[in-house]
Amino acid sequence: MSTEQSFQITPDEDQLAGLKRDLRFHNAAATTPKVLTAEQIESYNTGGYIKPLDIYAESEITDIRTYFDQLLENVIAAGGDSYSISTAHRKHAGVFDILTNPKIVEYVSDILGDDVIGWGSHFFCKMPGDGKAVAWHQDASYWPLSPSKAVTVWLAIDDADLENGCMSFIAGSQHSGHLTYRAASAEDHSVLGQTVENAEQYGTIVVDDLKAGQASIHNDLLLHGSEANNSTRRRCGLTLRYAAAEVRAEMGWNAKGVIVKGSDPSGHWGNPGRPETP
Repeated sequence: MSTEQSFQITPDEDQLAGLKRDLRFHNAAATTPKVLTAEQIESYNTGGYIKPLDIYAESEITDIRTYFDQLLENVIAAGGDSYSISTAHRKHAGVFDILTNPKIVEYVSDILGDDVIGWGSHFFCKMPGDGKAVAWHQDASYWPLSPSKAVTVWLAIDDADLENGCMSFIAGSQHSGHLTYRAASAEDHSVLGQTVENAEQYGTIVVDDLKAGQASIHNDLLLHGSEANNSTRRRCGLTLRYAAAEVRAEMGWNAKGVIVKGSDPSGHWGNPGRPETP
């Protein structure tokens, strides 16, 4: 199996089918948000996403890009590819620091509540002309989490636009619940293993174009995907995954979860410390 087919370290469909999960959309927790605007909360509740959010200044994202370039060089030298840097906050202090960045966490807290867990971090890096798309899918289909109180922050390491394969959302599709999907075929040239057919019937397509240093937030039930990067520019994004502390993670995934705000009263999440490796 090739690296691009196998990198998504998720339970297989049989394992997920055996779990009892509550996959219903939940509105943002904050009725009086601390950092998001009322309009942004409304965008999340109705459309399932918020964009754009300014996170890092130009000089800061330049430093992060240089850091990622070195990570990528090391991964490729070890036989991996540009999609192989997964669960990076468990391995690299620099990614741990991004996952726990208070500015990002405060945005997420307005959606998920006062007790927040950061459990995932994965670089999705489309090299120039790499030809791989990401089919329409819901993150919840890949995650053994319940209830569905989880979001992804997509941080642009490079400028992301339609030309180099930025994400798009199907606004409002999170209200349709967990959708039927099929396995992606070789003809789909998809990075991920699932695709939802006729996704456009579930809402309106919104292009998630971002400048480097900006981010978007989307709900785990929101349909999203991206076309192949057929340009001469790289398109790298870091996906940061968060859940409310009340969420239960099966298959040992709770070991990944870091308390980034508040507490974890049940002690469910592993809360590993900052790695020593840069």
